[in-house]
Amino acid sequence: MTKPWTREEFEEKLRQKGKGYHIYHPFHVMMYEGKLSKEQLQSWVLNRFYYQISIPLKDAAILSNCPDKDIRKEWIVRILDHDGEGDAVGGIEAWINLGQAVGLKREDVTSLKHVSPGVKFAVDAYINFAKQRSWQESICSSLTELFAPHIHQQRISSWPKMYPWIDESGLSYFKKRLTEARRDVEHGLGVTLDYFSRTRETQEQALEILQFKLNVLWVIADSIMLASSEIKVEDRDYLRQPIN
Repeated sequence: MTKPWTREEFEEKLRQKGKGYHIYHPFHVMMYEGKLSKEQLQSWVLNRFYYQISIPLKDAAILSNCPDKDIRKEWIVRILDHDGEGDAVGGIEAWINLGQAVGLKREDVTSLKHVSPGVKFAVDAYINFAKQRSWQESICSSLTELFAPHIHQQRISSWPKMYPWIDESGLSYFKKRLTEARRDVEHGLGVTLDYFSRTRETQEQALEILQFKLNVLWVIADSIMLASSEIKVEDRDYLRQPIN
C-alpha cells in the first residue's frame, strides 16, 4: 500500500490545483485585461448571479448531511454571509448592487431569464453533488475558495481602471469576500486535511473532488463566454436601460 502524503504535502497538492482555477480561463483573462465590452461584462454578472444564489443552497445541503454540531455551528455562517442577517446586507444583495453598478436593472438580475442553460446545468450539478455526497466530500468541493481571494483582489484593483464606467460602490461584494473567503478557507481546509489524510486513496479522492469543482467553475466560464459572444443587437435592449 502506498503511504499517504504528509499533511503538509497533501495541502500542497490541494493548493497546486489552483493552476486550473477559472482565473486562467480566457474570459477571465479578458476581463482582467479590460477587453470585455459592457454587454459582455453585464452578461457575466447576470449569469453568475445564478451561482451566487445557489451557494447558500449548497451550504444548507452540507448542514443537512452533517451530524457534527460543532461543524454545523461554524459552517452556518456561510449561509448568513450570502443571505444576510438582520439589517446586514448579504452577498446576494451585494451582487444585485453589482448588477446595478454595471448598468442593469434589479429585475434583469433577479429574474434569471438571461441565465444560459450551460450555467444552470453546471451550477445544478454542483448543488446535487452537495445533496448526494457526504458532508466531508462537499466541504472538500468548496475548497476552490483557496484561490478566490486572488481573483477578488484582481477585480478590485483592475476594474476602476479598466472599466471606469462601473460605479465603484458595486465592488463591495468582492471586498466583503476577501475577508470571508480567507476565514472560510481555514475551516474548510482543516476539515479536509483531517478527514482525507488517512490514506493515499482518500487523499487522491479529495484531489478528484476539488477537480470536479474546478471543472464546474470552468464550464460556467465557458458558458458565459459563449452566451456573451452570441448577444444579438435586438437582444441588447435590456442591457442598455438606465439605472432607476
